[in-house]
Amino acid sequence: MLLKTILNRVQRHKSFVYDKVRMIEKAKGNHVLEIGLKARSNSRPICSGCHRAGPTYDRLPERLFLFVPLWQIQVYFVYAMRRVNCAHCGKVIVEEVPWAVGKGRLTKACQWFLARWAQRMSWQEVARAFHTTWDHVHSSVQYAVQWGLVHRVTEGVKTIGVDEIQYARGHQYLTLVYQIDKGCKRLLWIGKEHTADCLRGFFQLMGEPFAHGLKFVCSDMWRAYLEVIAEQAPQAVHVLDRFHIMKLMNKAIDEVRREEVKRLKQDGYEPILKNSRWCLLKRLENMTKKQTVKLTELMRYNLQSMRAKLSRDDFQRFWDYESVGWAAKFLEEWCSRTMRSKIEPMKKVARTLRSHKELLLNWFRADGELSSGVVEGFNNKAKLAMRKAYGFRTYEAIQHALYHQLGALPTPEMTHEFA
Repeated sequence: MLLKTILNRVQRHKSFVYDKVRMIEKAKGNHVLEIGLKARSNSRPICSGCHRAGPTYDRLPERLFLFVPLWQIQVYFVYAMRRVNCAHCGKVIVEEVPWAVGKGRLTKACQWFLARWAQRMSWQEVARAFHTTWDHVHSSVQYAVQWGLVHRVTEGVKTIGVDEIQYARGHQYLTLVYQIDKGCKRLLWIGKEHTADCLRGFFQLMGEPFAHGLKFVCSDMWRAYLEVIAEQAPQAVHVLDRFHIMKLMNKAIDEVRREEVKRLKQDGYEPILKNSRWCLLKRLENMTKKQTVKLTELMRYNLQSMRAKLSRDDFQRFWDYESVGWAAKFLEEWCSRTMRSKIEPMKKVARTLRSHKELLLNWFRADGELSSGVVEGFNNKAKLAMRKAYGFRTYEAIQHALYHQLGALPTPEMTHEFA
């Protein structure tokens, strides 16, 4: 079967036909396939500005368009672009061709090919493997993301999770909004900051029907997020789940430990808290034997660090309740005991929990099924995606990398799949 016959099966282009095929030997014994394309004699060029047919003005020199490699041989389409004397636009414009976008030197098939591989390997590795450039891989991912965002469906979203991650030095954060419904988990939106106006922009972009259709929202205790969610989706059950609460308590325990280490050193006592960080922060079932022994040793002393840990472990019973009323009673009793403990970091946690009492109890109103553990998992994948695409220097490139990896974006149906 001739190569042109195969291409006519999988890459047929209306008003264009494949012409001569030639193999050219490059340096170091490498070969390149050049496949000519020409317009049908009765066809008129399409203006790339208004997408209307017009008379041919002249032809430009032949241009090469990179196609998908065949048998480890680089393949190029060769075509001399026509210019259109467009009456509607009032000027001479280069024609629109169906196998490429704008002035790009990559065919659409090649862009989808590189974009699919960029989901599996780093962009630099894709560029090396297929003898192209990092910029070509980036432009391919950008094309795939833009196509996917236009064609994706956002109807029927009932549950979202909101969180932020740091993407650059100097406290530069991204706001990430995920869909975390049982049947569909994906990245919905990326904002450049973690402010109230930034998150408000998400709801404005998605529209009122989207906001009114939400049933559950999961987030941390960042005040800007709490205010915007209450304003834009008041009907949704806003849940603060156990991950962020326990993270807050662990932070307080670590603060108590550090202060106590300094105090014991100043008072001349032996460093009994040395190498004790993880045995205080971990749950008992996750400890190593060495950490268990260390914890048993610390139990002999009346340390604030141990009292803070025991208070944290006692709070774990909160998540076992099924009744909202009993959970509220336990929360109030725990906060009262903690406020009498003279451990300032834990007292601060108790004040925080009291001020967010209703949002905490929403955990039970959501039947305990909603968790931002999914969101934290996505955040880890987001950080990995940024590492895989190392080489970018702009916020736009970060956007493309994250949507490409986490957005579950649709792709067009193609006759052939390369990756």
